[in-house]
Amino acid sequence: MVTRRRFLQGMGALTALGGAGTLPGFAMSRLGAGRSSMGAGEGVSRFVDVFVGTGGHGHTFPGAALPYGMVQLSPDTNDAGWDACSGYHQRDGSIMGFSHTHLSGTGASDMLDVLVMPAQGPVLLQPGERGLPDKNYQSHFDEAAFASTRLPPDAVGQPGHGYRSRYDGEQAQPGYYRVHLTDHDILAELTATLRAGLHRYTFHGEGDGHLLVDLAHGFHDDAKVPAKVSDATLALIGDDLLVGSRRVHQWANGRHVYFAMKLSRPIARAALYSDDTALPTGSREAHGKHLKAALHFSDVAREPLLVKVGISAVDIDGARRNLESEVPGWDFEGVQQQAADTWERELSRIRIDSPSEPVKRTFYSALYHTMLAPTLFSDVDGRYRGMDLRVHTLPKGQHNYSTYSLWDTYRTLHPLLTLFQSERVPDLVNGLVRMTAESPDGPPVWPLQGVETGTMIGYHSIVVIAEAHAKGFTGIDYAKAWPLFRKRAMDDDYRGLPDYRKLGYIPADKEWESVSKTLEYSYDDWAMAHLAEAVGAHDDAKHLRERSRNYRNVFDKKLTFVRPRGSDGKWLQPFDPRAMGHGAKWRDFTESNAWEATFLNQHDLYGYMPLFGGEQAFERKLDELFETSSALPGDAPPDIAGMVGQYAHGNEPSHHVAYLYAYTGAHHKTQARVRMLLEKMYRPEPDGLAGNEDCGQTSAWYVMGALGLYPVDPVSTNYVFGSPLLDQAEVMLAGDKKLVVRTQGNGPDKPYIQSVRFNGKPWTKSWVSHAELAAGGTLEFEMGATPNLKFGAAPADRPPSFGQAAPAGKV
Repeated sequence: MVTRRRFLQGMGALTALGGAGTLPGFAMSRLGAGRSSMGAGEGVSRFVDVFVGTGGHGHTFPGAALPYGMVQLSPDTNDAGWDACSGYHQRDGSIMGFSHTHLSGTGASDMLDVLVMPAQGPVLLQPGERGLPDKNYQSHFDEAAFASTRLPPDAVGQPGHGYRSRYDGEQAQPGYYRVHLTDHDILAELTATLRAGLHRYTFHGEGDGHLLVDLAHGFHDDAKVPAKVSDATLALIGDDLLVGSRRVHQWANGRHVYFAMKLSRPIARAALYSDDTALPTGSREAHGKHLKAALHFSDVAREPLLVKVGISAVDIDGARRNLESEVPGWDFEGVQQQAADTWERELSRIRIDSPSEPVKRTFYSALYHTMLAPTLFSDVDGRYRGMDLRVHTLPKGQHNYSTYSLWDTYRTLHPLLTLFQSERVPDLVNGLVRMTAESPDGPPVWPLQGVETGTMIGYHSIVVIAEAHAKGFTGIDYAKAWPLFRKRAMDDDYRGLPDYRKLGYIPADKEWESVSKTLEYSYDDWAMAHLAEAVGAHDDAKHLRERSRNYRNVFDKKLTFVRPRGSDGKWLQPFDPRAMGHGAKWRDFTESNAWEATFLNQHDLYGYMPLFGGEQAFERKLDELFETSSALPGDAPPDIAGMVGQYAHGNEPSHHVAYLYAYTGAHHKTQARVRMLLEKMYRPEPDGLAGNEDCGQTSAWYVMGALGLYPVDPVSTNYVFGSPLLDQAEVMLAGDKKLVVRTQGNGPDKPYIQSVRFNGKPWTKSWVSHAELAAGGTLEFEMGATPNLKFGAAPADRPPSFGQAAPAGKV
């Protein structure tokens, strides 16, 4: 298994941590190179700032993509190191070129396929040094103790000799990006379709110019070791088409990439390179590992040079077909407008009203980032490369997807999609079932481009499938899914599961991150139990429901913390609730510690509270979590950030925790905590996210929170109320229905719910079901500056848990 923490170790991150044409609309100034995000007319797209998360540790990219598109055409400023996971960081200061695939917000990385860089003068085959130390950047969400180990805010890169360029005039909006490459005096513009990217380069220098196509470029763990590539090919066809392929052995080890690149004018000549050695003059094909091409053009400034690139994971014919189907001509403005229209349509599925410009910018920037993953992974003819790395063909009308960051996204992103992107849910969920059947590794954990990366823990694809069934989605092959997932739960020798079945927990002296795995397998069992009932496997369902209470076996009632146990059943020493584990290595918890993991229970709160001594003791423990010192040990990974006490908003294990007060009847504390997090952990600026954006999860938390809703247990189908931030929101639902969320008396100092009405009738519960929201209607919140202690306090008004109502008496 590769956790993001192990990924950081592999890159030497411990060393870094331990010392070691303007469109209309608003424009926001950026640090450094005159960066701005451009609005688009009068629509809601004008509120999107694509640069949110491109600083700090957000790991987002600013380039052109469509919602859930296969292509993400974006600038690369760095291709190695943790803060280069998206290929871009707003403080790097220079651009290596423009590649066609990127990951949004991840903490491990790959991609950056088919780099194109325009230039004049001698052909340079290496990008040159970035001119900055190989350290992580500082973020204002970091704990102060780590600041001295990271790049200071005034660090400025001095690029070395190579094809990279400094830049200015950087601007972007959804589906469009532009920048001036100052060292080459070239204006670069990018836009995209689902499976193709379109470049436009305006050269300002007289004479000849060239495009460098770097097929060796890609993300790599170690800056000193090139990207691991095999089976690379390049071929010139005629005088205006370059095609190629490669296999990449990075995070998604062995994935396939094919491309077809069409030029708007014929080349004057071309040179092909293998391992930076020029092939004989006139060579039109190249085979090897590290291939490049220099495509030369005469009188390059006479008119803009357009480049269109289709990609495929199937073959070169698939790439050519994708390109010809989606970009048949050379109408850059037309493709750009189609991209803008597509984004406006998708973003307008949720229309909001707020007196605060920063809130509107933060909301729509977040909503934008929820639609960059999962990514399309099938060609226009329905072919795709499966998890067995074979080529398959989909039934007509279906699509295949990739880039499922499931450990993150099962929590909030997928529940959000069931509301405002419901027509996509069957495709997305059937894709998970299909992957399970195809993959030699079984149920998806973190699938990327036809390869199981194995990153993170659990097998939370089952949560997404069970949630879809619980919410009534049809057209999904649940019967096919059941035996495949049952094998994982009941039989597979997989990451500690044999001990989990036998002992009821995973021993920390035998298995990495044992406590977190025990807790997350417990939740997967809860989801499995739902699927078992759905297919009529009632005995299995009963067994799995009971086994989902295995969390009890790693809970120490004396200390009221979850903690590691050995094979002999004894608690392991030493124990520090802030520590990553009981020894020198990160051992017991996944990107968290005992403070965070103690509140990981999502599905059985009324069974959990008695272990603390009752609901009041549980509530006091929650208070302590938020109010204790934020100090972390020196070996804490950078993922643990955005601290409030030992609550860490920068990573997913904490994301549901502020909503747990609702289960104690102290819902006003949920309201206060959630409003504070909405206001403190998000800003509409590059360093505006408290941690990795994580393929839409961190942004989905904000979107749901701003609406006043949160899916603590997605399989339950219920949403717990928080503290709605907006004056009004209209959410477009399936069947032309509409959900209106409206607040009265709201404001920055008025986080507390006074009362709620749903469809005009008083609503005393602190939660609402998906079925009720999906039917449409109006949910109205009366807000105030002081808490209404009675709202949600009665047991009958608290959220259900473990499929049961809150107990009538005190827990």
